Amino acid sequence: MTIPAQVKAIQKILEANSNPEALEAQQKFVPGELNAYGVRMPVLNELAKQFKTGGFELAASLWKAGMMEEKMLAAKILGLVAKKDPDKTLELIRQFAKGIDNWAVCDTIGMQSVKPIVKTHQQEIFALAEKYNSSKNFWERRLSLVLVEWYTRDPSLHAAIKKLVKPLENDPEYYVRKAVVWINKNFSKGK
Repeated sequence: MTIPAQVKAIQKILEANSNPEALEAQQKFVPGELNAYGVRMPVLNELAKQFKTGGFELAASLWKAGMMEEKMLAAKILGLVAKKDPDKTLELIRQFAKGIDNWAVCDTIGMQSVKPIVKTHQQEIFALAEKYNSSKNFWERRLSLVLVEWYTRDPSLHAAIKKLVKPLENDPEYYVRKAVVWINKNFSKGK
């Protein structure tokens, strides 16, 4: 099945699985302008597994399609294929970062998309986080912290993470400050 055919098949499944209650819940938990079908996460997780063979090309096409669930699927599929080409994964994350429009998509990219490569590509992930840390786009600033969340488990990296946290502690954007609290809470857990 071609990539465009896979996208159409996924869209049909998303439409068939959309429901008003799920859309209402999404709008409650992910406030703002939400361009969404209203599909619950277990369906998205199954679709990611089912269509992971579409790999990087499918992830990029889903991202361009633009609905929230399509972006979530793009990030999830990226995480499922990340080890095949970590550099391509990081390249797509750079592309996707420009189009993040809510915390759920941001956090899926920052955690699930990079999870398979956090041990092998620590330097590259930190470099990306540093790049986004001073971005004019507040979702990229949030992403700068989410990308390094996994590393809060390693005390030897706390100083590097705190350098990313410090300039964002008084950020004017709520979702950036929420990420600061989240990361600081991880430090206090003594992981």
